Amino acid sequence: MVKTNYKKIPQSILIEMAQKDNFEALEELIRRIQKDIFSMYSHICKKREIAADLTQEALVKIAKNLEKLHDSKSFKTWSNRIALNLFYDFVRKDTKHTPPVSLDEVDKPEVEDKHIQPMEKCMASELGCIIKTSILSLPINSRVAIVLREFEGMSYEDIANLTHTSIGTVKSRISRARIKLQEELSDYL
Repeated sequence: MVKTNYKKIPQSILIEMAQKDNFEALEELIRRIQKDIFSMYSHICKKREIAADLTQEALVKIAKNLEKLHDSKSFKTWSNRIALNLFYDFVRKDTKHTPPVSLDEVDKPEVEDKHIQPMEKCMASELGCIIKTSILSLPINSRVAIVLREFEGMSYEDIANLTHTSIGTVKSRISRARIKLQEELSDYL
């Protein structure tokens, strides 16, 4: 019996296989998207633990509802919609006012380049914390829009569909977020 190498199968085929109850295909599909989902959450959530929990919850929901996806070409938008809806549900449930985040509480991004010098590594880590803190200071709708555009590479139209707003609103939120980030980061960049 020949063992199938799921890592080489295109995503659209994996989706079809997973929809036909192929567990290995589903496992590979989830493995491929988990970093992207976590990355999105890590930019819009204040705590790494929350991002990890939401990622897990989103992946389970995506796996359970995969048979409802009709067009494999819209998988990224569909899965991001699930993830974003879970984030909005979390924000609605968390009605308590969260105190401001200090730089000491922000997770420091890991620098994977082994050739970077210690001083450069320290500066990159510090700048990463400052950028993340600036993003977290944005209003939720602007934060989501800028993260989807800049970190997820989504089009304005996809963001508008995902957030159930107009393209003009998305462009406005991203523009305001960019201006605010430029002001806050002008001393560092």
